[in-house]
Amino acid sequence: MISGPGKTAVTLGIIMGTVLLSGCSLAPVYHPPLVTIRTDAWQDKLWKEAKPLDDQPRGNWWQIYGDPVLDQLESGLDQANPGIAAALARYDQANAYVSQMQAGLTPTADAGAALTNNRQSDNRPLRGSNQPNVYDANTVGLSASYTLDIWGRVRNLVAASQANAQADAADVETIRLSLHASLADNYLRLRGTDAQAGILNNAVEAYTRALTLTQNRHAGGVASGLDVARAETQLRTVRAQAADIASQRALYEHAIASLIGQPAMNFTLPASKSALSAPFIPVGLPSTLLQRRPDIAAAERRAAAANAQIGVARAAYYPDFSINAAFGDQNTGKAGLLSAPNNFWTLGPSAIFNIFDGGKRDAELARAKSVLEAAGADYRAIVLSAFQQVADDLSKMKYNRESELEQDAAVKSAELTLTLALNRYREGAVNYLEVVTAQTAALAAQRNALDLHTQQLRTSVDLIQALGGGWSQEQHRQTKLVN
Repeated sequence: MISGPGKTAVTLGIIMGTVLLSGCSLAPVYHPPLVTIRTDAWQDKLWKEAKPLDDQPRGNWWQIYGDPVLDQLESGLDQANPGIAAALARYDQANAYVSQMQAGLTPTADAGAALTNNRQSDNRPLRGSNQPNVYDANTVGLSASYTLDIWGRVRNLVAASQANAQADAADVETIRLSLHASLADNYLRLRGTDAQAGILNNAVEAYTRALTLTQNRHAGGVASGLDVARAETQLRTVRAQAADIASQRALYEHAIASLIGQPAMNFTLPASKSALSAPFIPVGLPSTLLQRRPDIAAAERRAAAANAQIGVARAAYYPDFSINAAFGDQNTGKAGLLSAPNNFWTLGPSAIFNIFDGGKRDAELARAKSVLEAAGADYRAIVLSAFQQVADDLSKMKYNRESELEQDAAVKSAELTLTLALNRYREGAVNYLEVVTAQTAALAAQRNALDLHTQQLRTSVDLIQALGGGWSQEQHRQTKLVN
């Protein structure tokens, strides 16, 4: 039997040995989920996995529309929107959990003291005949414990919590990007209704003059009452359309108010006649931009967290080792508590190994592997969806632009037709039905052209969101050179 200094040396040797073994990890070597992307359609021919710690600036991308009112609204959204506040709170929770897991890598220490007066039962088992009925027990001491992370359980818990915190940070950016895009979309739709209202107001003025013309011609016996009725119908129809546009504008205004954290009934935006142009979107480096999408980054980080949890589940098959120590003083209430004769101490390793758990560890490991498979599938699905969204928006922008050019030409033709029809009506060559037909066609062409332009603006917002946000001026310059 080993005793005295020899026993202490053995204890310290066991401790040092277990510390040296604490560098292993049972988690699989992590690789981001594999996504097979055929990049022939992309000019850079390269797809890179998401980078959740990417520091490339997404920028205040809404400034490319050159609207000071939009800039002001967007700048206040981060501070006022409750959705962003809730996401940031969840991120803070995740960071706190990381700190909680990291605490498992350090020893714990406690200090305690107790001054008690006690009475023991007369019939306590194994009570000595000379033991007092009532006695004091005073104790003061320190204790420490350290769990040796031999199998990497705690380190994998830390890694999983850190990856989940990074995913939550990416979720914040996803929500922020979505809300900024929603605000821009509602603002562009509101400005589209302003432009529609301008067209309809001009039509009301023109149709009012046309009604006056038919009334004068009817009074002079040149035109029939049918012409007057047709002109009045046109005028009232356009007035009804103007009221409907005003109703739509109010809804967009209310949506903007909610996004910036203001009550809808207290918020108004003055009408604007300024025209907005669809911005240049750099698409020469789409996958470089797309890899910064925060939702892709979040999915990749959750796959990393699931991979670390497999290490946690595997570590449960092995013993838990810990080192425990205690030191203090204890007596029966006499003076001189803190003196050598009253000292006590203990130091040594301990181990716990579960022999039977009814298959619990097997189930936990199977669950952890399934979570990793699901996380990888979710990542691949988000990546593929991202490429689809970009491709969809690029196609819409291309074909909407072609439609817009054709519709602009149709507007010019319809306006010329209306001018000729009014001249012929004044000369008595045609009845007012031809004027009505020309008016309807011209107004429809103008409104369709404006709808296409607004849709083009909205698609540009969708594309910016699909690309993960804005881009730096250097990326903008390089893309122009590529194109």
